[in-house]
Order: sequence, then structure tokens, then C-alpha cells
Amino acid sequence: MIIRVLLVDDQALLRKGFRMILEEEAGIEVVGEASHGEEAVALTHELRPDVVLMDVRMPGVDGIEATSRIVRGGSTARVLILTTFDLDEYAFAGLRAGASGFLLKDVPPAGLITAIQVVARGDAVVSPRVTRRLLDTFAQELPSNGTDASRSSPELESLTEREREVLIEMAEGLSNAEIAEHLFVSEATVKSHVGKILTKLGLRDRVQAAVFAFQVGLVKPSR
Repeated sequence: MIIRVLLVDDQALLRKGFRMILEEEAGIEVVGEASHGEEAVALTHELRPDVVLMDVRMPGVDGIEATSRIVRGGSTARVLILTTFDLDEYAFAGLRAGASGFLLKDVPPAGLITAIQVVARGDAVVSPRVTRRLLDTFAQELPSNGTDASRSSPELESLTEREREVLIEMAEGLSNAEIAEHLFVSEATVKSHVGKILTKLGLRDRVQAAVFAFQVGLVKPSR
């Protein structure tokens, strides 16, 4: 299966760089480029890409608003946000807008390709650095006693002990393969657990699951 990608960045040189990286990968096809958010929304509707590689800071309609419009418009495209700014506000805004992934632009080429493949499969990715900062920013919003908060969450009570373990690993930004290695189970087993977790919690993807884990205090922020 060929993954169709739309590149969105206001800097032509960066778009060219991303195109060169992605076109080296046999299973990825760059189907178009957009220089601002409004164009990104239009081309997503027209070209129907599988993944939209979205810059955050652009003139006019920025990447966050464009992501929101794409998601609200019912597109099946998954949005993977890239930014040079390692700031919590962008991570939160991107997740709220419906992005399925959030990576910094200094991600290695192999990491970028892997992220696109993961997002195209319907999964979600967030860089470990951003995941950690999300935790830290959530600190003031979380209950003071994470253990008590976890016990009192009816949604969390629906999960088995193993599913809770998988959820914690997801919240730390680990992939299915990494979770499988940590928990000494098969990747297929982890994938099954992830699906059950999302279904039980009524969540769209791993990003929402990670945010849920932070909010109920299952995962504690660093102090």
C-alpha cells in the first residue's frame, strides 16, 4: 500500500527537503504541497492524502486551525504536525484540534518515515520530549493525589490490570513494539490491548489515551 502524503509548510526549502526524504521511501508518495493552512485544507479535500505533514506557524490560517478544519470536515486524512518549537501550547492545541501525531522538525529522517507509517495505519505518535512536556504542563490540572484519582475514575475501572500497564506505556509515547518488549508479550497482543483500551474509554487514538492517562493521574508528571 502506498501512503499518500501532503506537505504543508510556508518555507519552500523545507518542503523540498521533506519531499527528498520521503520520495526515497518506496511506500510513500508525495501527492502535493501547500504553503499555508487554507491551501492545505483545500488540497486535502481535493487530493485525499492519507497523511498531512503539517507545519504549525504559517501566515494566515496556521497549522492548528487547518488541522481543526480538516478534522471537522470529516476527512479521513491523518494529520502529523511538525514544528521547530518545543512548546507545550502547540502540543495542546494540536491535540485539541485532532492531530494524530506531533513531532519536532529535528526528528531524524528514519523517525519521520516511521511516524508517517504509524499514523497512516491509524495509530498516533507524539515525540518523547513533547510527551514529557505535556505531562509537566498537565501537572497543575491533575488531581493532587494521582493514586486516589486513578481509583475514583469509572472509566479506568473498566480496564484490566494489563490494559492499565499498556496505557501507561502508551502515555510515555512508546510504540507497540517497544511496549511488547517492555511487557514481554507479542506485538499482536499489545495491538489487541490498545484496541480494547480505546474502545472501553471511547477514545479516537493513542494521543487521546495519553491525555486521559495524564488527566486521571495514572501517569505522574515530573516535579
